[in-house]
Amino acid sequence: MFFGRAIAVAAPAGIIIWLFANIQIGEASILTYVANFLQPFASLMGLDGYILTAFLLGLPANEIVLPIILMSYIGRGSLVNLEETMAIKEILIQNGWTLLTGINVMIFTLLHFPCGTTLLTIKKEAGGWKWAVVAFLLPTICGIALCMITTLFWNVFVV
Repeated sequence: MFFGRAIAVAAPAGIIIWLFANIQIGEASILTYVANFLQPFASLMGLDGYILTAFLLGLPANEIVLPIILMSYIGRGSLVNLEETMAIKEILIQNGWTLLTGINVMIFTLLHFPCGTTLLTIKKEAGGWKWAVVAFLLPTICGIALCMITTLFWNVFVV
């Protein structure tokens, strides 16, 4: 049953990610428009719009967040699988990553919503959406708050 739920969540998400990356409106993809919309909020968290978009699109499977970020940065319409860690480092640095960005990505990776399949399992086991919503909101709010506090601390005491 878990695998059935995983397929039910992952297949539509894969289609959405592909559409966001490949449908152009004017000179930019839908993915770029979403990232630009999220940029002001992401900046408060010490992130950028593409990172926050990747976390949202990574709801079906958290392990696809970094490939979505890399796909967004290099402008490809498909997920990226880079084996060379130095190449990944260069892509991230070229797109404005700093030590603060890396710290906040780690914080938000640890404190954000669980994957979609886990949320569906919580809903099924708890008999409704109440605890699934709590499981989504509680860590996500904590992650957002901690990233904002870290960014504030960084901007006041480090920069």
